[in-house]
Amino acid sequence: MAVKFRNDLDALQQPSRLAPVEWRVGEAPVGYEAAVAFMQTRAAAIAACQARELVWLIEHPPLYTSGTSAKPGELIEARFPVFASGRGGQMTYHGPGQRVAYVMLNLKARGPDVRRFVTTLEEWIIRTLSRFNVRGERREDRIGVWVRRPDKGEGCEDKIAAIGIRVTQWVTLHGMALNVAPDLAHFSGIVPCGVSEQRYGVTSLADLGMRVSMPEVDIVLGQEFEALFGPADHSVGSTENNSPGARALSSSSVPSR
Repeated sequence: MAVKFRNDLDALQQPSRLAPVEWRVGEAPVGYEAAVAFMQTRAAAIAACQARELVWLIEHPPLYTSGTSAKPGELIEARFPVFASGRGGQMTYHGPGQRVAYVMLNLKARGPDVRRFVTTLEEWIIRTLSRFNVRGERREDRIGVWVRRPDKGEGCEDKIAAIGIRVTQWVTLHGMALNVAPDLAHFSGIVPCGVSEQRYGVTSLADLGMRVSMPEVDIVLGQEFEALFGPADHSVGSTENNSPGARALSSSSVPSR
């Protein structure tokens, strides 16, 4: 199977005139509807040049979301609340132990190229995984980031991160979900991202034997984000726009490249 790294696409531009991206890390699980409402408000403010770009790292309570391409048969059992989502993609699961990154960037300033934005999100995840000695890869026929699992059989691969975005007024919403240590059995209520072949499953850093904490993952995500997207402000965030408070992160005790 060919690995598609999409090397023909460069990363998004890093305009020097933009202020550092605001970086927030939620302390407690955030309900899905509240998260979407906040994203929509913030994205509108970014489009109106009334707020900075934002990356918001959170966890959700257990739930399923259906993207704009979801099919009814992909919901096998509604074990958790199900929310219709305006993002692209199909059915996915969110829950504790999964790092959700909602990325609100101004593509009008960075380059109005949605495919390049998605490619850069993929590269962000791949570089983060490599810091934990996990090789994540793209696939031309499947969205997200995948890990080869020869231990499960020939041609077997597991998805470790999902990507689903929406763009309005050239500002991005939603983003990616990286499986750090969620309960993988919770994915059994859906056909994750519409991929039903038996040789394709889901995995996590914990499932692959990487015992890392969420704060350690957050620090690496922050470092690799800046390498690709440009400077970010990691200071403790305020509670403006009624978003949850954020915690500051230090760079100690994380893997180096």
